[in-house]
Amino acid sequence: MSGIYEQLGIRTIINAKGASTRVSGGILAPEVADAMRDASRHCVDMWEIQGRASEIIANLTGAEAAIVTSGAAAGLLLGTAACIAGLDPTKMNRLPDTSGMKDQVVMARSHRNFYDHAVRTAGAKLVEVGIADRFSGAGVRDAEAWEIAAAITEKTAAILYLAQPNSRPALGQVVKVAQAAGVPVLVDAASQLPPAENLRRFIDEGADLVTFSGGKAIGGPQSSGILCGRRELVASAALQCLDQDLFFEQWNPPPSLIEKSDIPGLPHHGIGRPCKAGKEEIAGLLTALRLFVADDAQARRQTVRAALARELYDALKETPHTQCALVPDSYRPGIPGVRMTLDETAAGKTALQVILELQNGDPSIHADNSRIADASIGFSSMCLEAGHPAAIAARMSELLK
Repeated sequence: MSGIYEQLGIRTIINAKGASTRVSGGILAPEVADAMRDASRHCVDMWEIQGRASEIIANLTGAEAAIVTSGAAAGLLLGTAACIAGLDPTKMNRLPDTSGMKDQVVMARSHRNFYDHAVRTAGAKLVEVGIADRFSGAGVRDAEAWEIAAAITEKTAAILYLAQPNSRPALGQVVKVAQAAGVPVLVDAASQLPPAENLRRFIDEGADLVTFSGGKAIGGPQSSGILCGRRELVASAALQCLDQDLFFEQWNPPPSLIEKSDIPGLPHHGIGRPCKAGKEEIAGLLTALRLFVADDAQARRQTVRAALARELYDALKETPHTQCALVPDSYRPGIPGVRMTLDETAAGKTALQVILELQNGDPSIHADNSRIADASIGFSSMCLEAGHPAAIAARMSELLK
């Protein structure tokens, strides 16, 4: 340990889980940390810096506008609030009370997840459609576009779509029925980077709003995210999270986000006020985003990750009672990793027991627990550094010798 963590008496860990919030995300590039430090030394108008962020992010995503949020879940809350309230400050002031408003959000039942709590926080009521037989093993079907179309009523504020490689129905089909009904589509693409091309993919396919995590693969501050999409919806989101404690005459919003004449007056502090991003997070996210989309930087990162994954595989492959394979990260297929499958009978312990021993040992090693039901332990290369593969292999050999 060193520096601030030593002062605080907090041990550092080897993060083989990936850039998960639970294990504090990833490691900031020096350029990102420097940008945040520099931003902290000056004060700016938050509407102005969000306006500039909108221009930069819109250029990279193909969206009409964008804001930096305090994470992808914050983007879900703000995006939902925008779909419900639009540019009506009276409605903004009332959320999460949605009486008399369009407040239903339709989504495929197989897309439900813990993060959609952020959608409900805005006052929305989720309407689930379809039965995911393919996950229960009872069949091959999932929700279909016609079922989503049938669930849309005069109370529908939006359709929520969880972007995953195996999500059904296809986003294009959902967009088609949404556009026919005049309903916006909000895409949760928090974990869909890399590849960098996905920054544009969902807007290109017709999504009205898309939220990304800024603190995962992009490499920005852990408490940062992106909400991009249609200008009037992004403007509503901005109005519901930025500080509005000023007179209307003082307010000079950037045209990249909103024209002042678009609203009759400023709402009060909105339901998204807890979702604000500071100037440091915005500066760090924009710097990380510039590095993320640079082809040479992407290639360098991927080369380093692949080398670390290979080093870890070579160090682990002879571990007793296990079989190892080089596989993609469980949550981010573009990130290489190692999957270790344990013969629990021969080892005399379960995969969960091994994960706990790794976590509670010295050094503390956090691994991917998503497949312990299959007796498998995952190791992502996303946050590994030099020396970590050897330390992980040494500890695994000690636990399973």
